[in-house]
Amino acid sequence: MNRLNTTSVSLAVTPTVVTTLFSHYLNKKNLKEHPTTHLSYDEGLHLVRSFLEYASQHTVEEIQGFTAQWVPHPQWVKLETVTIPDEHLGRAAELIEGELGPDGISQVGGRKWWHWRGPKGPLEAEWIEMRADANERKKNNEPLRRVMLYVHGGAYYFGSVDEHRYQLQRHARKLKARVFAPRYRLSPQFPFPCGLQDCLAAYLYLLKTQDPSTIIFAGDSAGGGMVTSMLCLLRDQGIPLPAGGILISPWVDLTHSFPSVALETPLDYIPQSGFHHKPSRAWPPPNDDDVQMLKAEADKRKKTDKKRAPSTAELEQKQQDPVVPVVDGETGVHIDSAGVHTETEKFLTVTIDGELITMKDQIQMYTTNALLSHPLVSPVKQPTLGGLPPLLITVGGGELLRDEQIYLAHKCANPTKYAPPDADLTDHGRRLLAKYKPTYVQLQVWDDLCHVAPTLSFTSPAKYMYRSIAQFGAWALARAQNRDIEIMDDDAISVITSSGSDTEAGGQEEQDQSKDKEPADDLTPAEVGRAGDPLPPFKNYMIRQRIARNGAILPLPLEKDLPGCNMKPEEIGVIKEGPVRKWLETKGVWDHKYASAKAKTHKKIIKEMIVGYKDFGADERPPPTALAGRIPLGTELQPGKRRRSFGLAIWSLWGSKHDEMTVEREQKANFEPEMQAVAPELNNEAPLESGGEKRGHSRRPSRQRIVRDEHQTGSEETEGETVVGQLIAMRREQEAAHDGLLSPDYSPDTGVAGKRPFLDGIALPFSIKNDAETASMITLNSAMTPGSRPMSPSLGPAFVGVTGSKTELGEEKAAANGVAEDNENVEAQRPGIETFVTAQEELPQVKIET
Repeated sequence: MNRLNTTSVSLAVTPTVVTTLFSHYLNKKNLKEHPTTHLSYDEGLHLVRSFLEYASQHTVEEIQGFTAQWVPHPQWVKLETVTIPDEHLGRAAELIEGELGPDGISQVGGRKWWHWRGPKGPLEAEWIEMRADANERKKNNEPLRRVMLYVHGGAYYFGSVDEHRYQLQRHARKLKARVFAPRYRLSPQFPFPCGLQDCLAAYLYLLKTQDPSTIIFAGDSAGGGMVTSMLCLLRDQGIPLPAGGILISPWVDLTHSFPSVALETPLDYIPQSGFHHKPSRAWPPPNDDDVQMLKAEADKRKKTDKKRAPSTAELEQKQQDPVVPVVDGETGVHIDSAGVHTETEKFLTVTIDGELITMKDQIQMYTTNALLSHPLVSPVKQPTLGGLPPLLITVGGGELLRDEQIYLAHKCANPTKYAPPDADLTDHGRRLLAKYKPTYVQLQVWDDLCHVAPTLSFTSPAKYMYRSIAQFGAWALARAQNRDIEIMDDDAISVITSSGSDTEAGGQEEQDQSKDKEPADDLTPAEVGRAGDPLPPFKNYMIRQRIARNGAILPLPLEKDLPGCNMKPEEIGVIKEGPVRKWLETKGVWDHKYASAKAKTHKKIIKEMIVGYKDFGADERPPPTALAGRIPLGTELQPGKRRRSFGLAIWSLWGSKHDEMTVEREQKANFEPEMQAVAPELNNEAPLESGGEKRGHSRRPSRQRIVRDEHQTGSEETEGETVVGQLIAMRREQEAAHDGLLSPDYSPDTGVAGKRPFLDGIALPFSIKNDAETASMITLNSAMTPGSRPMSPSLGPAFVGVTGSKTELGEEKAAANGVAEDNENVEAQRPGIETFVTAQEELPQVKIET
């Protein structure tokens, strides 16, 4: 088997790229209803899926090393690496111990072993910021008011800040923020609560220099689950909470107890049978029966002078099955931790084909089977998710984990309805449930998207999701700081295009296709907005949105129609037959395929047992996968060398291409002349296109827009309010804001054209000489980009701001406006009123006699 490197990965995924290219065009009619209608999305989805399948044939250490390689960053991104002092790690450990309680500390295996960092060294974190934003902030001597603490995903066992940087820099650019990403320890070598300690220490480090109102949390997949656990722990321990949280496809149920996990998900790339890898010293750990066999072999050789371990063939014959039937009389251990009472069983039990069996082998790399349902491991088991800052939860409608994510959002907004069974709550848990109010949540379910769609940052659906994330982040910061937040105007600079497939002719055509596929029914929900629009008011602490692949916002189905919201409370956090069956089938294949590799690993373990392991103390029992519990005596672990990854660099370059083009457009817009042409020459020439951009992709250069808190949480609606009531309230606000009828400053409302006045909704039988401030009229009446223009002489007679040949009409307009033909000897003066002429039309004129 080839090593996991750029060459081997390229050879493995290239056939997938080629076959996807052909199948995309051959089956484009079937893809029309899904995001895979975009060739870039289709290729990206299959590429990631192919990579994960290929990586499963290698060890955990190999995929960790591959994704942790050094990746260069663009020159327009500013990076800074910092080391987090040990004092914050110590404080984070105290918070975790306070949340776990005595039973929880015993369950994780003690207090000391998870403090050990080994070859990882001190905790580091990386600051990521757009260089232009950093320079502007330094130039204006402005304080740092926008920090995003981002926890990267990777199923808790692979991934890195380098590998995720192309996503982090997009978040930094969209929000004009400084992203802070900790390089936390990964399982299985550093299982729960090692990573949680590192991420908490990163937040405590930020609190030394930042106000909590300037910080928002964000995380994807396992990082989203980590962020949720962090927020609950900080809330319970009395630490100031950040301004908000952004959970991108969070993994919040490690027991896989929700219905969607058992279904077929062809639109996702997550392996349906879980993560399996070629056996190594890191994973999988020997189960209890294996450990007894290995100890017996080690003791046998200790008593004799024969120190040689048994042969590989002999150890293959002694490998144990991953499951055994349940033995009568087996009891669990009663644990009270984090407000929840659980009766953990030594082995997880599940009924398969009518037989109750127990799972001996560890399922998830993050922690042992006994801890899978712990509230800090699976946040859906928290006694309450109230009392948290406003959250944005983005869900891929086609992903494997969608049901648990939808459930999480509804539990945040309605903690009492989705509370655990009363028998599972401790007195402390009941107090928490009664203490905290519901959490404000914006839930977005994106039609048919995969897990963590921003991974495919070069696709159109992902670009819409980045816009929504930036909009929510700016709103959360504006709400916490009670000030306006200025972010990029995406419609002006960032262009969402479709490319690579004739099924994607452009944005408008895509919208038309989306509308065409919807049934012509009066009950079909109408579009209520676009991804990235300002937040509407919260209703019952929620903004529930379904988003089409073209960014159109539609209403989300009712709770009763969502499978994740209709589970019995006692079924949540309990493993199910479907996912376990798939896991066992794949494990059986892997055990047979890699029996020799597993035997070699067992042989190595026997040699280590003969030598002995480092001991952390009598009460310390590190989990089987923990590196702290398997350090042979007299061994010094050395950190691995980081190498540059050409493959990840290419992937990052592909993912950064949109950002690079946007930065170039922004820089170009900043240096554009303020006076621009609004019409072509009147000699039937083609319209002018600035910068050589394709028609349809040009944007007006207004680069910034203001996001403010419009009291979306304060004006929360109740169940009894109707649309009519909302309209009446809006009407009263408008009336209160306008001058009275007897006021000399009174100006009546007008229609769309700006000429027909209205009174109490009734059109009056006359028009006024006025033009509405519509986009068309503004274009006709003005040739200036946003911003003020200094007083200066006119630039030319025929066209303002554009060089071109003079025409008779231009000379007439120059004479009418008092513009000198030669500007060299003209002193600066206030320019005359400018008018512009478009194509002449012979229209009837109506003269109103007064």
